[in-house]
Amino acid sequence: MPQPILYIAITNHGFGHATRAASVAAKIQELCPDILLILVTTAPRSLLEAYIPGDFIHRPRGLDVGVVQSDSLTMDKAATLEKLRDIKANQRSLIASEVNFIQQNRVGLVLADIPPLAAPIAKAAGVPGWMMGNFGWDFIYRAWGGEFIEMADWIGECFGQCDRLFRLPFHEPMGAFSTIVETGLTGVNPRFDLAELKAKFDLTETPKDNIALMTFGGLGLDRIPYETMQKFPDWVFICFDLSAPELPNLLRIDDRFYRPVDFMPLCGRLISKPGYSTFSEACRLDLPIVSLTREGFAEAPVLLEGIQNYAHHQILSPADFFQGKWEFLQQPLIAPRLSASLTKDGNDTIAQAAIDYLMPNH
Repeated sequence: MPQPILYIAITNHGFGHATRAASVAAKIQELCPDILLILVTTAPRSLLEAYIPGDFIHRPRGLDVGVVQSDSLTMDKAATLEKLRDIKANQRSLIASEVNFIQQNRVGLVLADIPPLAAPIAKAAGVPGWMMGNFGWDFIYRAWGGEFIEMADWIGECFGQCDRLFRLPFHEPMGAFSTIVETGLTGVNPRFDLAELKAKFDLTETPKDNIALMTFGGLGLDRIPYETMQKFPDWVFICFDLSAPELPNLLRIDDRFYRPVDFMPLCGRLISKPGYSTFSEACRLDLPIVSLTREGFAEAPVLLEGIQNYAHHQILSPADFFQGKWEFLQQPLIAPRLSASLTKDGNDTIAQAAIDYLMPNH
């Protein structure tokens, strides 16, 4: 029997899609090491290696654009439209190149999160094309109107060629997809002993409720008001921002071997912007979420509604965060609206489906 090969195409946008796709890839590898993983993404290999412990092939290709951003909250629509037009104009050669690669390497299944072209690529290559996600790019672009409507229509046509969508929590309807499998939260588990982590980073004396994890995704923010932290000397703030200043109560994690999720169990709250992967990992660990709002990005209200329904939370305006005195730290968290909790088996559901298809006798 030839080795089963899975081609995982990941949106060329930020790091959230890469980390959640990598968490599913890691689960596939754990359950069935015989499957060869090919990750098709412009995300750095070092990021993928932090989530996937075993071997995989990294094929650095950008199949879509997502949204061009200077940081986690600032979008450049003109540059996004220009790149979208470029991809649409070159779609035939992009598809042909990937079909050739898939056929030469005897790929058996395409799983995408969630570049639209992955569906026509899989179809042209003669293999099933599956997707996973909580929103489609047609949803994001359609909300912008004008010239983006044509792009949203084209993307919807691409998504219509997808054989199966694993629809994650905090989702928009995703109406372009014909076959939808409702799926639980995705994400990796922390991998360090908590007592050792506390001792290593000198956190044994700080109460959990006074430790906050700050993460704004792979793009970060260039204007975090770190000086405000000094007003809370009895708190410890943890960040992954390499440009953050040296402050007595700011713990800057420089070692990329550590991931935000590894510190979540130590913390009383997460301070972030709307992003599925971060929210999902926090909800899997029942960590309260303090989120900024995010204007002009259609996914943000859906995500914020999700945490209001299912997580202890606070919602901040950018002004509260950037110019405020951070009174929110001294205010009680708001309880979730719903008593039901989300299922946390997304990795297993998607991984098992891929294994069952590629290795039916496994």
